[in-house]
Amino acid sequence: MTDVLRRGRASLAFGFGVQGVAFALLVTRIPAIQDRYGVSDALLPAFLAAVPILAGIGSVSTERLVRRVPPSRLLRWSQPVVLLALLGVGAGERMVELGVALAAFGLAVGVLDASMNMLGVSLQRAYGRSIMLSFHAAYSLGGIVGASLAWVGAHWDLALWVSYLPVVLVLLPTVLVGSRWYVDDRGGAPGSEEKAGETGAQGRAVVFTWLLPLCLVMTFAYIGDSTVSNWSAKYLQDVLGSSEQLATVPYNVYMVTTLLGRAIGDLGVRRFGAVAVVRAGALVAAGGFAVVAGAPGAWVGMLGFTLVGLGLCVLVPQTFAAAGRLFPGASDAAVARLNVFNYVGFLIGSPLVGALGDLWSYRGAMLVPMVLVLVTLVYARSFAAQPDRYGGGHERSRTADVGRGGNGL
Repeated sequence: MTDVLRRGRASLAFGFGVQGVAFALLVTRIPAIQDRYGVSDALLPAFLAAVPILAGIGSVSTERLVRRVPPSRLLRWSQPVVLLALLGVGAGERMVELGVALAAFGLAVGVLDASMNMLGVSLQRAYGRSIMLSFHAAYSLGGIVGASLAWVGAHWDLALWVSYLPVVLVLLPTVLVGSRWYVDDRGGAPGSEEKAGETGAQGRAVVFTWLLPLCLVMTFAYIGDSTVSNWSAKYLQDVLGSSEQLATVPYNVYMVTTLLGRAIGDLGVRRFGAVAVVRAGALVAAGGFAVVAGAPGAWVGMLGFTLVGLGLCVLVPQTFAAAGRLFPGASDAAVARLNVFNYVGFLIGSPLVGALGDLWSYRGAMLVPMVLVLVTLVYARSFAAQPDRYGGGHERSRTADVGRGGNGL
């Protein structure tokens, strides 16, 4: 294994971590942002929905941009934009300034998420073994750090810009320096990405047909994730009768278990293969939602959310990795298209659970993400390499080794 790849892996993991910090600092301070700009409860959902919608546009744009610009360069310059947009959210005074900052944040996040996972997929291909979960573990760690920094800012009643400025001043130059070691490895035959970008409508339709099962799994995983993020505290307090303080614990535990699951997940993929890990993750997550739905009290409900975190944490990284294996000659395009369904799941999840909770019951609403996660079992075989879809070649055997846990390099 070359020093170039090791430095590339470390710098990309740091980039994932920085993104986790930035996103957590934004979403955990939404009440403070609402108060600063005087955003009404009726208008707030529109602002929140605009970010993932624009991120989806950014992700789609990335598919076209990478035909001419390497993903490493897109990541290098989108990450500073995300950090500066975060500072803009904290420093503005008028609602129009908030809108501009959130728009810049959303578009840049779409480019960043897509290019970051493109590099992760290509690095895993170069390593010849599963390392994708380690990058997402770095993101989870960054989220914990960001949420902790947000708690400090809220505890000390600091202005938003005072909370954000030191973080941006530290991370912005650091991430620019670290980006020097990003590694582009297009994989497949020389020029394969360019040829993939030039295929006609029929070629694109075939690619999406093969990608569709992974798109559904990505959507279902993020519906589950947004359910925990947006409804765990309310569920514990209003349905299971916990105290206000205890109601804040499940999401923190969820983040910690997500970090732990991803930290060891690559070992599981190498030992048992991606299909087995995805099946196990889906079963554990569905079991967690079942425990939550039937919990007699807050502590059992917290156990359920913990299981959800342990199960869901492996699905998204393995979905990106599977896209890279399915399309070794067009992995950048596959990752960019797949990434859009990250935001689709995020947009659907919270309103879906809220509407079902109001119309039916919140216990019943928790069964919906349980059923959707179980549908992943139907598509589990999509996480294995399927070499019969391509012509012969060395690259295909290497990607198959990654799915089965081979050591490659």
